[in-house]
Amino acid sequence: MKPRVTVITLCVADLERAVGFYGDGLGLATPGIIGTEFEFGAVAFFDLQPGLKLALWPRTSLAQDTGLPAGAPSPTEFSLGHNVASRGEVDAVMAQATAAGAVIVKPARDTFWGGYAGYFQDPDGHLWEVVWNPHLLPTD
Repeated sequence: MKPRVTVITLCVADLERAVGFYGDGLGLATPGIIGTEFEFGAVAFFDLQPGLKLALWPRTSLAQDTGLPAGAPSPTEFSLGHNVASRGEVDAVMAQATAAGAVIVKPARDTFWGGYAGYFQDPDGHLWEVVWNPHLLPTD
């Protein structure tokens, strides 16, 4: 398989609430909710970086589309890493997430591997790590 991830989809309980958190709260660009004319079609896309989008889709829609039963969400199934350029930027993003309604799971602190990181959960429990890694700095 040639690696070509272009969309990360997070399933949510309340699409409008999730769009408010990511759009208004975290400031991610989105045209808003689209596809409402289709049953199970409502979705919102956010630009993350060139070639990569975040999609928010109701959990019931993914269950219907795949034919799998909707299970209980678990925040420890995966996390999304947001790599930033400085320790101060970690603190700023964590504060922005808190103001938007996130729950801080682990306040930012020095890591055992020489970085600085913390974790927050969005309103649906999805886990985000905000991290400054001096060995893997973002290029922009």
